[in-house]
Amino acid sequence: MAEARKLYIRTYGCQMNVYDSERMAEALGGNGYVEVSSPEEADMILLNTCHIREKAAEKVYSELGRMRELKLARPDLKIGVAGCVAQAEGAEIMRRQPMVDLVVGPQSYHRLPEMEREAGQGAKVLDTDFPEEDKFEKLEARPKAKRGPAAFLTVQEGCDKFCAFCVVPYTRGAEVSRPASRILDEARDLVDRGVREITLLGQNVNAYHGAGPDGDWSLARLIRELARIDGLARIRFTTSHPNDMGDDLIAAHGECDKLMPYLHLPVQSGSDRILKRMNRQHTAEGYLRLVERIRAARPDILLSGDFIVGFPEETEADFQATLDLIEAVGYGSAFSFKYSTRPGTPAAERPQVAEAEKDERLQRLQALITRQQRAAQDGMVGREVGVLFEKPGRMPGQMIGKSDYLHSVVVDGPAPEAGTLSRVRILASHPNSLLGECI
Repeated sequence: MAEARKLYIRTYGCQMNVYDSERMAEALGGNGYVEVSSPEEADMILLNTCHIREKAAEKVYSELGRMRELKLARPDLKIGVAGCVAQAEGAEIMRRQPMVDLVVGPQSYHRLPEMEREAGQGAKVLDTDFPEEDKFEKLEARPKAKRGPAAFLTVQEGCDKFCAFCVVPYTRGAEVSRPASRILDEARDLVDRGVREITLLGQNVNAYHGAGPDGDWSLARLIRELARIDGLARIRFTTSHPNDMGDDLIAAHGECDKLMPYLHLPVQSGSDRILKRMNRQHTAEGYLRLVERIRAARPDILLSGDFIVGFPEETEADFQATLDLIEAVGYGSAFSFKYSTRPGTPAAERPQVAEAEKDERLQRLQALITRQQRAAQDGMVGREVGVLFEKPGRMPGQMIGKSDYLHSVVVDGPAPEAGTLSRVRILASHPNSLLGECI
């Protein structure tokens, strides 16, 4: 029996890349690969890249440069670049780094087994097309290995919104939703292997409109059907666009017990002028009214958001409007970033805000978000919440899990084993976690 070959995947960026990396590993498993934890022991290295953050491509080239010694020492080592940087850079990656054997975009990774075989015969292989076939349909069935208690499940890819700062429509393509039956089958398979919580993923997940047996299903319809699966205890979804937060999805937050009271709803700015320049196609007031409707359906819901600081032509008044919106909403958590240009996007060609101003504004915004986040965590003390335990803590007898509200919760022994969903009383709030006891 041939010895298994070893695969190392380094994943950058969002949860969708985490899901994609899992499927890449499964696809290459059919070619005799097993995953390992370090590049030094691998026969094949894959970098699954993200193009959202600043200088993403240069960071990939830098990482490839560090792997040059591994390739020189072992010429038979195969190195591949996947994901959104692969899609955006294409042949330029191979030109700048000739040691790279294959480059594959995020819509073509179902071809990895074939590409790996070609690379093994000495070819340089590039595939950054947007193929007509459904990659999920072409992927082999997931192996029956035991899984951890929480898993990601991609239901939708691509985006049609064309925000002025974003490369996703160019690297992931137009919005495409997977058929509902395939999602339900994959969810049942995950539950059979020990998964109790599933997070539904999409670049614009609440725009989901997958084919069902009686016409296209909305995300709300899909969630309600997933909730019927025995053994699936929790459902989450990310990332949403305010314009696709319809009445049925708002209602699901109030009516579906398995849909967790946590919603990531990016707004990016509180200034209508900047929102228009961003091509967000909503206003700050519209966003605030939407938040009111969501909280009317689920009063205890915890909201998180995304904010871009220093978007081209942002003034101090524009920035203050963002701070005002944050104060009005009261977020449990948020992600905030300085604007950085993405070649080919409309905003890249506009007058830029000075870096010093971006830095100063980001510090002010993050200080406000930190205060709100701490207040939300402190408000959990004394409450009883559900916690899905996932892994041991650093101290003997400790277990760590996620609450209904996505807070990290630490429980000292006696604590349940991984995969257990328990009621926990919160005893204390720490900067990055809560301390609790099982009831």
